[in-house]
Amino acid sequence: MKAASPSQAQRVLILPPHKSCHWNQWVPDQRESLPVGSVDLDMGDWSMGCRELTELMEALGREGYTVQQIITHCPKTQIGAAALGFPTGLRPMADTDEETGGAQTDERRGDLRIHRGTLRSGDHLSSEGHALVIGDVNPGASVTAQGNVYVWGRLRGRAHAGAAGNLSARIIALQLRPLQLRIADLVARGPEEPPMAGQAEQACIRDGDIAIEPARPPFTG
Repeated sequence: MKAASPSQAQRVLILPPHKSCHWNQWVPDQRESLPVGSVDLDMGDWSMGCRELTELMEALGREGYTVQQIITHCPKTQIGAAALGFPTGLRPMADTDEETGGAQTDERRGDLRIHRGTLRSGDHLSSEGHALVIGDVNPGASVTAQGNVYVWGRLRGRAHAGAAGNLSARIIALQLRPLQLRIADLVARGPEEPPMAGQAEQACIRDGDIAIEPARPPFTG
């Protein structure tokens, strides 16, 4: 199902909490509360890859809804939505909104280190596993991980994935325009052309060089 182009003012469909019911039980009842047409879809705590998202979008389409934007804070859903060509937005979270004075936070989930907030010039985030930044990485900031680097925002600083020599590591961002990319011992400059709208990108090693291509779901952190 092809994504529709975004518009300014949208009505919002909000999925129920993930464990309360399955989405296929929820979809048929929405016409009573929200007339059919163009909507934004707030997915809350649902984590979906491309296949599940495609099934959900097709079900909504059969009911008469056209999804303009997917709102989520789940990394897997961000990748899947962007890979399918849907514009994405971060669901508002009190501890990630630096512009309104919210504090930055760090946490660990297994081998994934999560930083919520923008990394500014002079900041450096390092992880012995994977690293996830929910926010931008500004010029002068850097992220280093022995595994993958994920940036759910604009990557305009430096990123180093596979820092211990992992040639299969990736760097993924919603906008991948860094000053410098490193994967294992390979170094490259970021692309200069504008990114495709609504398309997450990844840097990975192809044939011995760092290549930039559409992001490949699912999230594997």
